[in-house]
Amino acid sequence: MNPDTREKLMNVSVATLATALYKRGLRNQVVQGVGPVSRKGRNMVGPAFTLRYMPAREDRNQLVEFRNPEHPQRVAVETCPEGHVLVMDSRKDPRAASAGDILITRLMMRGAAGVVTDGGLRDAATIGELDIPSYHARPSSPTNLTLHEAIEINCPIGCGDAAVFPGDIMVGDDDCVIIIPADLAEEVADEAVEMTAYEDFVVSEVKSGAGIIGLYPATDPANLEKFAQWRKAQNR
Repeated sequence: MNPDTREKLMNVSVATLATALYKRGLRNQVVQGVGPVSRKGRNMVGPAFTLRYMPAREDRNQLVEFRNPEHPQRVAVETCPEGHVLVMDSRKDPRAASAGDILITRLMMRGAAGVVTDGGLRDAATIGELDIPSYHARPSSPTNLTLHEAIEINCPIGCGDAAVFPGDIMVGDDDCVIIIPADLAEEVADEAVEMTAYEDFVVSEVKSGAGIIGLYPATDPANLEKFAQWRKAQNR
């Protein structure tokens, strides 16, 4: 993705992005029920590389499946491009893990930007200590074969009730994850930067005792003039 767009998205919140997308008629872009395994204090940004799970069937999902060099879960880990986010459709079912610490460590070493699942992750405490941003519904110890069969790589999926297409831009912060359609990423990033600057000004004003009427949103021209002066002083 465009490095400038990536840098802008690294410094805005998912909440701000959700508002920018809402203004464009997109209301269901946040991955529901998913949060960070551990907070990193920085954003996860990268194009989506997807893996789809389906319900497991007992005659197809024995441990021997992991010996298959073409097993889709393993192949997804080994082919997720550098700088991309592996996004897994686990049918919102965290009773069995989508992956564990060894696979997530491999993703990290291969340069993945992050990992997202609407299911669970096993070895979650260990994953939380890794440097790669990881998002899930909750810790889950059973292997994915218990309930899930990895079936398709880099296809359209649903993750946490949100549609994800390969190449969509995934952004995660210390709260949650949002999906930006690839063709909107640049303009949404630009607007989010502007929104963030004004929101930071608003916070400084509120902490100084200002009321929000006419300030948030900015309906009083005097506040816009004050913002312009604040922004100049802040070099933003």
